[in-house]
Amino acid sequence: MIILISGSGYMGKTYMAQNLLEKYKISYFSIDHLKMGIYRGMSNCGFTPTDSTEVIGDRLWPIIKGIIMTNIENKQSLIMEGCYILPHYLKEFEKNYRDKIIPVFLGFSTSYIQENYETKIIKNRCVIEDRGELKAEDISEFRIKEYMKENEEYRTRCNKYGEKFFEIRSNYEKEIAMVYDYIDIQKQQIESGFEEGSDIR
Repeated sequence: MIILISGSGYMGKTYMAQNLLEKYKISYFSIDHLKMGIYRGMSNCGFTPTDSTEVIGDRLWPIIKGIIMTNIENKQSLIMEGCYILPHYLKEFEKNYRDKIIPVFLGFSTSYIQENYETKIIKNRCVIEDRGELKAEDISEFRIKEYMKENEEYRTRCNKYGEKFFEIRSNYEKEIAMVYDYIDIQKQQIESGFEEGSDIR
């Protein structure tokens, strides 16, 4: 079973992965670490850390896909988190793999961003990872508009490719709790299927 957590930046993806690790005792893997490991270890990796989500995602996806398939084939569970998992990638999996994957795409509504960007979203950006000191450009009007666009793009992609999109609209704690509930239900359903003993390979 694979739990994929993706979506916009500052959504709490790493925090969610950490919470799920503690709850389910399933290891999690940060795609940001994979990105930086490849970038630092391969001089001709084909991307830089500042490239777009699509450019980096397209480069990393074959590796991520291979990790997912191997874990499912070995009946091992893993949580993977990072913004570079895009909805259309999941269409590449055959049904026997796809049925063992729980994809979670997270985003904020435009109104939530407008009301809470500086007071809640940016304020909580270092809960798990040290993202450095807050800079003026991080809270500029341009960055807020870019962030709104980023969230809208995830929503649009999920709608286009039929993936569930969890949008925080007013109460982060209450609405994110519903995402945890969804994951729990999906996990139970997958584990019931595993107990039937189907061989993925």
